[in-house]
Amino acid sequence: MANQKNEGEGNKTAARHYNEDQHDFVKSGKVPGAAREAKDAVKGAEGEELRRAEEEGRSKSKGENAGDYTKKKSS
Repeated sequence: MANQKNEGEGNKTAARHYNEDQHDFVKSGKVPGAAREAKDAVKGAEGEELRRAEEEGRSKSKGENAGDYTKKKSS
């Protein structure tokens, strides 16, 4: 990665690789199994930790995306 060039605002190369990887994962047929694992994790012993992490992530959202789950903090 030492030779990685600065692509300015956003990294189109990284975005392309991410999108390709997501496409390959979907095509692999592993989505249903991964979804079951995630559901089991949320319902299992690590569920509370996952919910706290989700809430922390949402609390840092600036709310710029439609459908955002950001809770408004009262002053």
